[in-house]
Amino acid sequence: MALEPFCSKEFRFQRASILEHRMIAKDTWQLCFDASDLARIALPGQFFMVRLADCNDPLIGRALAMYDRGFDSAGVPTSLSVVYTVKGKFTQALSKLKAGQAIEVWGPLGNAFSTQSVDHLIMVAGGVGITPMLSVAADALGRQAFGRSASPNRYAQQVTLCYGARTRDYLAGLPSFESLGVSLAIATEDGSLGHRGRVTDVLDHLLNGTSGTKRIVCCGPEPMMQAVSQLARRHEVPCEVSLETPMACGIGICFTCVAKIDQGDGTWDYRRTCIEGPIFQADTIVW
Repeated sequence: MALEPFCSKEFRFQRASILEHRMIAKDTWQLCFDASDLARIALPGQFFMVRLADCNDPLIGRALAMYDRGFDSAGVPTSLSVVYTVKGKFTQALSKLKAGQAIEVWGPLGNAFSTQSVDHLIMVAGGVGITPMLSVAADALGRQAFGRSASPNRYAQQVTLCYGARTRDYLAGLPSFESLGVSLAIATEDGSLGHRGRVTDVLDHLLNGTSGTKRIVCCGPEPMMQAVSQLARRHEVPCEVSLETPMACGIGICFTCVAKIDQGDGTWDYRRTCIEGPIFQADTIVW
């Protein structure tokens, strides 16, 4: 199934008020902001460019994937959440913002994960790559309707999250996934929770031990995604990956986020992660 580039007519810019801002794991924050128009049209896997309001240093925004949505009493989406880790100047400044302060947001941007029916959807996340997976799970299990859909449409009979981190302190949002009915397969490098080792270890075990149709969606560090892609190919399981290529504009102008994509004829060409991605079929990426 082909992955479509984002539809530019859905693109919107707004100044948004922060509703809640809290730490959910070590160095990891969940930022919830008022964005009813954006929340109603966003699809799992899409992202938003977030910029500090009334600030020129840092000047450019950062790409942050949709994590969750909030709803009013009638069940209408009214807010969005993104998740990020504190690493550099922008995220350090962002982490200091409080409820009531403003940010600038534009989106939704990029394409979305595909939704073809499958017996078992396997989500693989490393570190902050967990960000798009909560909305993917809610969509796949028919818990929420996204985009222009009037009602939820369940497309997976079972959803498992294979989630890896350095230590349990960096694991974010586990109760939220469990409340949706997602099975967890955890790996930590120090063995503080779940399997001691890499997340690809638990993925390989899962692929060997389950039957029925399977599909993988993946987000995280590039070496991890490359390893997941190789496992998927070996097990002949379709795999989509969400690239975390740094970008400046998010709308295809600056060409800073290009990735090498196989053209199917022995050659490759660059594709913009913000337009043709961020989600690509894993076997088309020239790692």
